[in-house]
Amino acid sequence: MIGTVLCYVLLPAARLLQALRDAFFTCRKNVLLAKSPSTQIEGVFAATRGTSVSEEQEALLQQWLEEGVENLPASESVPAVRKVSVTLTSDWFEGSELLMTSLSDLNTSPEVTQCADQQLSELNPLASSELQDHAVAELARLPAEETLTVGGSAPWAAVVPQTDHQTAGCAGINVEVLNDDPAVLAWSLACDAETVPPVLPAWPIQDAVPFHPVPTEVPYHEILWRDWEDLSVQPCVLEQVSKTTPLFEFRVMSYNILAQDLVEQGLDLYVHCHPDILNWNYRLPNLLQEIQHWDPDVLCLQEVQENHYWEQLEPTFKEMGFACFYKRRTGTKTDGCAVCYKHSRFQLISLSPIEYFRPGLDVLNRDNVGLVLLLQPVLPEGLGLKAVSPLCVANTHVLFNPRRGDIKLAQVALLLAEIDKIARTTEGSYYPVILCGDLNSVPDSPLYKFIRNGELSYHGMPAWKVSGQEDFSQHSYSRKLLAPLWPSSLGVTDKCQYVTLCQPKKLGRREYSRDFLLQFRFCHVACERPPQLVLLEGVTDAKPDRPAHWPKPAAMVKDPDPQPFIPRCSGVIQHGLNLTSVYSHFLPQRGRPEVTTMPMGLGATVDYIFYSAEPVENKAGRRLYKDGALKLLGRLSLLSEDVLLMANGLPNQFCSSDHLCLLASFGLEISSLRES
Repeated sequence: MIGTVLCYVLLPAARLLQALRDAFFTCRKNVLLAKSPSTQIEGVFAATRGTSVSEEQEALLQQWLEEGVENLPASESVPAVRKVSVTLTSDWFEGSELLMTSLSDLNTSPEVTQCADQQLSELNPLASSELQDHAVAELARLPAEETLTVGGSAPWAAVVPQTDHQTAGCAGINVEVLNDDPAVLAWSLACDAETVPPVLPAWPIQDAVPFHPVPTEVPYHEILWRDWEDLSVQPCVLEQVSKTTPLFEFRVMSYNILAQDLVEQGLDLYVHCHPDILNWNYRLPNLLQEIQHWDPDVLCLQEVQENHYWEQLEPTFKEMGFACFYKRRTGTKTDGCAVCYKHSRFQLISLSPIEYFRPGLDVLNRDNVGLVLLLQPVLPEGLGLKAVSPLCVANTHVLFNPRRGDIKLAQVALLLAEIDKIARTTEGSYYPVILCGDLNSVPDSPLYKFIRNGELSYHGMPAWKVSGQEDFSQHSYSRKLLAPLWPSSLGVTDKCQYVTLCQPKKLGRREYSRDFLLQFRFCHVACERPPQLVLLEGVTDAKPDRPAHWPKPAAMVKDPDPQPFIPRCSGVIQHGLNLTSVYSHFLPQRGRPEVTTMPMGLGATVDYIFYSAEPVENKAGRRLYKDGALKLLGRLSLLSEDVLLMANGLPNQFCSSDHLCLLASFGLEISSLRES
């Protein structure tokens, strides 16, 4: 009996409550959907805290989401609503909570323009007039709200603190969508009638932080901060610089800007990057902004794509006051090296492009290139009869392959020979030299020590060990360097000098031509059988006959153009340029090594700026230097691996190359014409 009564009494009451809830959600849904694509949505649902979602409410919400807008009649429409504000108080469903999660995932239709009042009128048989009046009153009583602008397609909105005291259990903000796509709010319902009191106390929203997208105009150097290290105030520099000696100051930048073709050929190296930041149209403005910010007087670039150079980079650099020179890699490669200098600061004396590829030589069979320039600094007016030494600037990009250290070493030797030719004075000394580039070798590797210390014993050294990039000691096969590293036909000595510029080692010793030496083929000594030679009948017992057209030994002529004799089997190479590095390759403040690139998330130093200095002593196999005519005045600090990892490695949205730029400030002593 009791069960029958409960069924006939409670069941209609439950159905009535469900119908009222359906009416409320239909009303709210249509109010939000009744907007055109250009309509602004202002209003976000606020929430009461600490409630749970019942199964009945979850099912109701799922039903609402599945129905979508298909159930609305297309014939009914109302004028588009320009601003819609919705506030839910604790009077509705005893503290029901609406949480806004996203502004994008639901679709709207132009057919959906059903008005909330029309929907309420259709539900009159299901809802009492008292509750309908309460709903209309709640919708009409909306407080003034602040506006939060969300640009573009930002998926998330944030709550802005209100200036007014919030109503019980609610908080409202306005969201202005700037794009033309219709935005629809999706929410989830949370309610627990047992734990939430009928009326909740009101509280203001605290600690709410508005959403501010990171502006793309923020320059990279303000995100990954790099300090400028002023070295001119150090005691060792102050002692060498006289207060009365003026200096010609200038800045040099070396930068591997990452050719776009290489990016597209090796996308597996940049899986950590968003595809948009790898686009050249995104990267180019970042690179130009960085170069313009640091304002170098001499710019040495590597991995410069040829079409980008001629179409974009060179015209831009010319507008910035640079004179530019470019050398593309040989073969099918599309990138190369560029050297640019401000024509207001320097004048070109000579230019020498270098191609490392030599047909038929295994040790020089790659397409890397370099540039060597001799520049004359332009002194400002008003200095009188003053002069400053010319400056030799070299730029190169050495082979990457870690296993082929023999090729790297031969390429560097060829570059140093070209620098020796360009920078050598008539007295046999050298003009100041600055060598920039991506050498694909780490600090304290044999190749680095060769450049800095001026000498390397390479015979028997594993080829992978030359650059120090990777450890292949566990591999069964290992190529080893043998002396001589390159043949004499290359015309470069073991002192990294061209043969034509060398003096004979000893007077009277010459290298003779092949035709001259062939004259001795049938001489008496050549035709004698050595006593220790094994006697083979018909082979070693025969004596060759002299051809009739061959001259007799007495008629032999002298070689008209003998070459200097250069012994080349020592297994040691040297150079006399006295170069030292701008950077120390270690960050004492952080206790970590410096990093110039991050291939596959691993930091390494492979980019350098070397400059001429005066050696003072050799200490434990390491040559120590002091500044000479060319003085290091400052440098842009590098970063450590952990700092770059926090910025998602290289490249990232601020640094558009997989290398960091290197920047140094130098000073050349200015002397009087009488002294010079």
